[in-house]
Amino acid sequence: MELTYRLDPTLTPALLDELTQLWVAVNNAGGAVGFPGTTTYEEVRPETDRYAESIAAGRHRLLAGLDEEGRLRATAFFGFNAHRLQSHYAWLYTVMVDPALQGGGHGRTLLAEVETHARTFGLEALKLTCRGGLGLERFYASAGYKEVGRVPGGLRVAADDYRDDIMMWLPLT
Repeated sequence: MELTYRLDPTLTPALLDELTQLWVAVNNAGGAVGFPGTTTYEEVRPETDRYAESIAAGRHRLLAGLDEEGRLRATAFFGFNAHRLQSHYAWLYTVMVDPALQGGGHGRTLLAEVETHARTFGLEALKLTCRGGLGLERFYASAGYKEVGRVPGGLRVAADDYRDDIMMWLPLT
C-alpha cells in the first residue's frame, strides 16, 4: 500500500477523530507513543486536542500519511523551539504508523518525508526521544539518527517497569 504524505492537512473533526483512533491503535499494539499499557479513545482525545491547539498557534506542524482512500495511516509532528538558541532544530513527536502497515517500510518512508520537510523549513537538525527496551534506537539509527543521550530508568511505564529515555539527533546539514 502506498501512502501519500501531506504537510499541515486541515484539522477537521473527522481527521482529529482518525488521529485519536490511530494513536489508540498504535499504543495498544505496543507502540511507545506516550501512554503506558493499553489506553482508550477518551484518554487519548485530550492529547489530540492539545496538538490541534498547538498547531493552530504555530508551535507544531503535522505530517500525515494518507492511504488511497484518504484515511490517516501515519503521523509525525514537528515541534518548533521558541528559544533563540534552539531555533535551528525541531523536535519530532508522536511518530506513528498504523500497526496493520508495520513491517512494510512505511516507517522508513515516513522518516524520509520528515527529513525532506525539515530541510524545507530551513532546519539544521531534528531531535527526538524514544523508549528503551523496544529496539527503537536501532530503528532510528538505521535512518541516520545518532544517540546523544540516555537517562537510565527515565520513563516509568508501570509500577515496576522503568525504561531508558533515549535522545536521538539527526543532523541535516
